[in-house]
Amino acid sequence: MYKAACQANVAEWLGMPGCLARALPCDIANSGLIQFSIAENLDTLSRYFGKDQKTTPFQNAGIMVQGHVFTGKAVTAPYAEHVALGDILQDEHEVPRAFFIRKKDLPRWKYLKGSKSEPRTVGASGHRYHYSEGAMSFPAPPDRPSRPTVTGEGGAAPSRFKHVVRTPSGRLRRLTPIELERLNMFPDDHTKGVSDTWRAFFMGNALVVGVVERIGKELRKEATSQKAGPGKRA
Repeated sequence: MYKAACQANVAEWLGMPGCLARALPCDIANSGLIQFSIAENLDTLSRYFGKDQKTTPFQNAGIMVQGHVFTGKAVTAPYAEHVALGDILQDEHEVPRAFFIRKKDLPRWKYLKGSKSEPRTVGASGHRYHYSEGAMSFPAPPDRPSRPTVTGEGGAAPSRFKHVVRTPSGRLRRLTPIELERLNMFPDDHTKGVSDTWRAFFMGNALVVGVVERIGKELRKEATSQKAGPGKRA
């Protein structure tokens, strides 16, 4: 009875028009919600939860009540604003030469971005283990949202985690400090005055300030409304 009541109300809870829902509008996908329990002994849970499963049962939204999980896939509401990686890119002629990937470095970039399933050895101890990871988009698709920026975005060395885009002329390059600022919704050249590596580090540590701003505006509306009193919304 308890779980049935929760199941009936969870979709409503997730979609309640609170501050976050108004600031970052989303819907629960038509696939609906799934539920399962993790109300077990922690040692048992750590050893056996998800064993032999290829994918996690957790979606990107949900609620847990007394160990009972209700989870579903939240998708951006159709009326919400969308910004793709390509929307923040500078024109190719504005990008300094240092940000373009050298031909001799391309094999290393492809290896790091690609899928792997290989034996590895820990140098100090000689311990051998099997390492595997999936492929990442290379280059990053300009018509989709970017991945989060990381503190290691700076520098020319090949990396699995740095963004790489293809220019209209077909060349591959890293993101500039201005583009990293734009991804976090800062004004252009907000970090100007230090090295490009430090600028990238700052943006890898930064919040997406536009998200904070939108939430703050909704919190202000909520606070103003409550202060005005019932029936006197400001």
